Amino acid sequence: MPFPSANADKSRRQFLATAAAGAAGLWARPAFGQQNKAGGKSRLDAAVSRGLEWLKKGQARDGHWDVGGGRYSVAMTALAGMCFLMEGSTLREGKYTDQVKKAVDWLTAPAHQKPNGAIADSSAPGELDSYMHGHGYATMFLASAYGEAEGNEEQRKLERAVTRAVDFTAKAQTRKKHPLAGGGAVEVGGWGYVSAADRDFDEGSVTATQLQALRAARNAAIPVPKETIALAVAYLEACTTPQGGIIYSYTLSGGRAVNGEERPALTAAAVCCGFSAGDYSGTLPKKWIKFCKDRVPVAAGRVPHDEYTNYYFAQFLYGLGDDRYARMFPTEAKDSALTWSKYRSAMFPYLLEQQTPDGSWTSGYIGAVFATAVNLTILQLEKDQLPIYQC
Repeated sequence: MPFPSANADKSRRQFLATAAAGAAGLWARPAFGQQNKAGGKSRLDAAVSRGLEWLKKGQARDGHWDVGGGRYSVAMTALAGMCFLMEGSTLREGKYTDQVKKAVDWLTAPAHQKPNGAIADSSAPGELDSYMHGHGYATMFLASAYGEAEGNEEQRKLERAVTRAVDFTAKAQTRKKHPLAGGGAVEVGGWGYVSAADRDFDEGSVTATQLQALRAARNAAIPVPKETIALAVAYLEACTTPQGGIIYSYTLSGGRAVNGEERPALTAAAVCCGFSAGDYSGTLPKKWIKFCKDRVPVAAGRVPHDEYTNYYFAQFLYGLGDDRYARMFPTEAKDSALTWSKYRSAMFPYLLEQQTPDGSWTSGYIGAVFATAVNLTILQLEKDQLPIYQC
C-alpha cells in the first residue's frame, strides 16, 4: 500500500513496531518451579479423568460433538478434541486415540471442509451466519493433531487440510486503512463471523481464534503468510484503548478505540494470541496484562463470558508462570504480581467444586460440552503436551 510521505511511512513503521511488541517474550517457555506438588493432585487427576470420560461418551458415532440440535458442531468437536490431545493421546497412540481420529475424520470430511478450505457444518443451525469461530478452532485442533502425528498418509492428509484451512483464513481477513496521528495510514486486518468475502465485518473474539489457529499451524511447520500476521498485529494495536483494553469491533467503532468500550475477555485473548514474528518489546502485552489484572475476576461465580475469559486468562497466566510478571513490572510490589500459582490455588478448587458427578460442567451459557472442554483445557495446562499452550 503506498504512503503519502516519508513521515507517514515512518509513522507506519513506528505503529507496526509498537503493535509487534510484546508477545514473543510471552511465547518463550518460562521456568515454572514446583507446580505439580502433592496436595489435591490426585483429586485433580480424578476430575480430569471423569471429564474426559464424559466427553468420550458424548461423542456422536460419526465423530462430532455439539451443544444440542447440532449447534456449534465444528467448534465443539475441535475444542473437545483438543482436550484429548492435551491428555497425551494422538492419532497413533493413547487412551483416546479413537476419539481423536474420529474427530479429525469428521472435520476433514468433504462435507465439512469445503473446496475453498473453510471448515463448516452447513447443516448446523445458524452456521451460514457464523462459521469463522468454528473454522478457527478446527484449524487449531487439526494443526495440533498434525504436529503430534507421524509420517504416513494420515499425516499428509492432515497437512493438506491444515494448509487449505490456513489459506482460507488468510483470504477471509478484512482489510481497513487505519489513520495514524502522524499522518498517513496503516492497513489493519481482523476477522468476523464469516469471511470478509461474505461480509466486511470484524470483531475481537473471532480474530483471536484465527490468530491462535495460525500459531498452531506455524508450530506444526505449516506455512503462514507473514502479511496475514502483520495485518492482525496492526488490527489489535488499533483496537487497544488508552487504558489498555481491546474493543469489540474496529468496524463498529469507526476505527476509534475509546476508553470504556473495552472487553476484558477479548483483552485476555489478545495476550494469549499475540504475534508470530518480529522483535518484541512487550508494550502491548504489558498494557493488556495490566488491564486484565484489574478487571478479570477469578473464582468469583458466574459473570458474563466467564468460560471464554478464563480459557484465555488461564493460558496467559500459565505463560507468565511465577516470575515473569515481576520481570515485566519490576517496580511493582512482589505480592501484587499476577502468577500462575496464585491463579491455580484459587481457580482449581473452584472448578473441581463445580464439576457434576457425571464428570461434566453444566453452568455455562453455551452448553455442557463447551464448559467441560474449557475447564479441562485449564486443568490440563500443566501437562505441557501441546506447543499451542506453551507460551
